[in-house]
Amino acid sequence: MNLEQKSKEVRMVFEELDHEIKFFLDASKLTCLSGCGFCCSNPKVSASVLEFLPLAFDLYAKGKAEKALEILEETTEEDDCIIYKSLSEDGHSGYCSDYKNRGMICRLFGSSARKNKEGQKEIITCKKIKTEKKELYETAASAIKSEMPVPLSTDAYRKINNIDFRLTERQLPINKAIKEALESVISYKFYSENQESESLENF
Repeated sequence: MNLEQKSKEVRMVFEELDHEIKFFLDASKLTCLSGCGFCCSNPKVSASVLEFLPLAFDLYAKGKAEKALEILEETTEEDDCIIYKSLSEDGHSGYCSDYKNRGMICRLFGSSARKNKEGQKEIITCKKIKTEKKELYETAASAIKSEMPVPLSTDAYRKINNIDFRLTERQLPINKAIKEALESVISYKFYSENQESESLENF
């Protein structure tokens, strides 16, 4: 399976996951606070290269890969995710500028659950939702232990691990993961397009 095929496989996992997330959010009403970007403004969020291949291929197709790479070259470990657009001085208000191509971690946080030591499901979410949407959170937390379906983060990661374990085992700061995904796609496209040109010339 080449890099582009892996990216398409990741996209398929994302689409399936998005349907599960929508079902859970519609049932629980436990959505993020409007305009909140608190978790997105955390540069220590980690991700894998594989989950950002769809973003990298999309940027390449739009002719934006080189520019994005230039921006990433100038980022520091204290900078927010490059696709997060802050609307406040503290960075806690804002939005994702490429929501369709956000990573796995961005999709799961606040929209999935994990199992605790007792094997019970626990919603993975932030303190803001737990406090400002306390009643909805407590209702959903109780419901997922019985009848309410909820995506499990372990299942989602297992699916992309099966696509390419090597590209998922390393968890990197989010901007570094995006940067390596872009570098991989640019290299892949360079060699694949050159090979196509050589084949045509030989023919």
